[in-house]
Amino acid sequence: MSTATPVCSVLVAAYNAEQYLGQCLDSLTGQTLADIEVIVVDDGSADHTLQIAQRYAQADARIKCLALMANHGQAYARNQALSLASGRYICFLDADDWYAPDAIGQAVSVFSRYPDTDCVLFDVVMWRSADDWQLAQSEPFDCLTGYEAFRKSLTWQIHGVYMVRAGIHHRYPYDDTCRAYSDDNTTRIHYYISRHVRRCHGRYYYRQHAGSVTHQVSLRHFDYLRANESMRRQLMELGVADDVLSEYENVRWLVLVDCYRFYYLHRRDMGPWMRRRAQAEMRRVWRGIEVSRLYARNHYKLGYMPLRCSWRLFCWQEQVYFGLKRWLHRL
Repeated sequence: MSTATPVCSVLVAAYNAEQYLGQCLDSLTGQTLADIEVIVVDDGSADHTLQIAQRYAQADARIKCLALMANHGQAYARNQALSLASGRYICFLDADDWYAPDAIGQAVSVFSRYPDTDCVLFDVVMWRSADDWQLAQSEPFDCLTGYEAFRKSLTWQIHGVYMVRAGIHHRYPYDDTCRAYSDDNTTRIHYYISRHVRRCHGRYYYRQHAGSVTHQVSLRHFDYLRANESMRRQLMELGVADDVLSEYENVRWLVLVDCYRFYYLHRRDMGPWMRRRAQAEMRRVWRGIEVSRLYARNHYKLGYMPLRCSWRLFCWQEQVYFGLKRWLHRL
């Protein structure tokens, strides 16, 4: 039975998720830790997502349902849920994913055993089918300082599926500056200000399917560049050490190179307008990179040289580099 202050609040952002939302919510109502609240935000869906969420809310008082009139993106929707959350701890569950029955209980037990813990990571299962799944590759650890977890999250040596103390999450809500990717920034900030970050063995099942943003050929992929800029601003506001800024500038640079790879591989699937917009966005970020902060391996290697003397020369380098990689791959 739930209490006035639940142990844990679960944020569920749902958009056109009628195919999966039932399994998602069943995994929450079936948790071994019953003292939870579930806040479902329908992000302007065009299918029956809202009706499914409302049906579950009518059947279980622990579930709250909020409907947005238009689609705003996952980070915005999660923030609407966060504004209603009253639990001592907060975690999220995407509408097409699900938790193992003991997942939330396992995470809460870590907080109980180690009072200096501010974030607890779940085990993440990358799920394609019952015959095709695997645990996500993440550097094994028992306990990290918040700073150590933050540094590892810069290159995702550890993942970002976790439970966090409510005070931290309310102080630092999701970065919703972009429709995609900027919510990753919030994970890093939560780690950075944590005393200790630990892990549990409760499983989060992450469904792999072609409908995700990363599999779509659209300008949304280039939101990653703006999300990185937002992260850099937040790091500067937090006053992080200069070496952290340098490390993150290298991350930004590698993301730019990866975005050019995406552009090179999919440019023929883009119309002229989309190609121009993608090129303009990459060029804008290329100009803003602090080249002096780049490590030698990201400065003098073919495919990674900034070549700030000429954007056209940089583009030529990328085309040669990724063209060679593609050719070698076919051999």
